[in-house]
Amino acid sequence: MNDEPGWRQSRLRRFQIAAIAGIGYPLIELLSLTLRLRVEGREHLDALTAAGQPHIVAFWHGRILPLSLYFRGRGIVVITSENFDGEWIARIIGRLGYGTARGSSSRNARAATLQLVKDVRAGRSAFTLDGPRGPARVAKPGAVWLAGATGAPLLPCHAECERSWELRSWDRTQIPRPFSRVHAVIGAPIALPRGMSDEAQAEACRDLEAVLETLRRRACELASLEA
Repeated sequence: MNDEPGWRQSRLRRFQIAAIAGIGYPLIELLSLTLRLRVEGREHLDALTAAGQPHIVAFWHGRILPLSLYFRGRGIVVITSENFDGEWIARIIGRLGYGTARGSSSRNARAATLQLVKDVRAGRSAFTLDGPRGPARVAKPGAVWLAGATGAPLLPCHAECERSWELRSWDRTQIPRPFSRVHAVIGAPIALPRGMSDEAQAEACRDLEAVLETLRRRACELASLEA
């Protein structure tokens, strides 16, 4: 059985991926030059970096664009699926200075997870807590499990733009408008024990959701938006 992703077998799909990545990256770079980023809680990231402490940046899928621009060029590895969307995303974020572990919840998940464990222990990674399909703002256990398996703390963060477009996607993806201010809020690191039970992981996910909600409300306040 041929287990290659379907897009690899289609010349049109391969062309579309190349076109999206080829156009998308310079547009994102151009947009990034116009944005004004304000960060609250930067000291949490600086302390981990200064100590050489591996960590896992954790945020909601809907804020992947503004946060990817902030955390770029830091040697962060992210997990991306091997489907059509995952491929063009991987190509763009690769040019933004990210590494990728390829896989998804339904395909090559084990290989991608094992690669992420190695990458986290070597430095840092990023995790969209509710990706890739949602539901939005509901934390899946992947990041919690990874933190427990590696001993690396979670570093929760959220961002809100003063002016943005919002896509009609499941995660309500936010795209900053040119020349907008972007307010990012970074929370305190969250350490989790090794060998957590399924029940303990589920509880940690609910606690993480509460932390992200607090950060979201603070970012909305800074951006003068209704929470």
